[in-house]
Amino acid sequence: MGLNLNDRSKFIADINVTPLVDVMLVLLVIFMITAPLMLNAIKLQVPKTKEVNIINLTTKQVVLSLTKQGDFFIGKNKIAKGKILAKLKNKFSKTKNKTLFLRADYEISYGKVAKLMSFLKNGGISTIALVTEIEKS
Repeated sequence: MGLNLNDRSKFIADINVTPLVDVMLVLLVIFMITAPLMLNAIKLQVPKTKEVNIINLTTKQVVLSLTKQGDFFIGKNKIAKGKILAKLKNKFSKTKNKTLFLRADYEISYGKVAKLMSFLKNGGISTIALVTEIEKS
């Protein structure tokens, strides 16, 4: 708040936005750090490969996870197998990116992952990216 000392009858009322900007920047940094960690809440041991393309998964991308117990997750939400296509199509209608990122546990057989990919392609999801971890040499 400002004050004109020459004329005591007039006050200058303005908002000090510096504390607001400081708080917003701190919240932005916290969000930027925690957002990628939200997708790692589902414990999977994904296959390790040599680095091909770096994919930084975010909450804006559509990520389907398959655990070794056979549970399906879209993001962090557990989904029944019969509702996967409807939920995925709903997610894709809200996003510009039409790529499905598939995370499958390392211990799942290749046949189950292939059947899931076939099921998704027959359901109209044509672009599927497999998520792996970078192999440490």
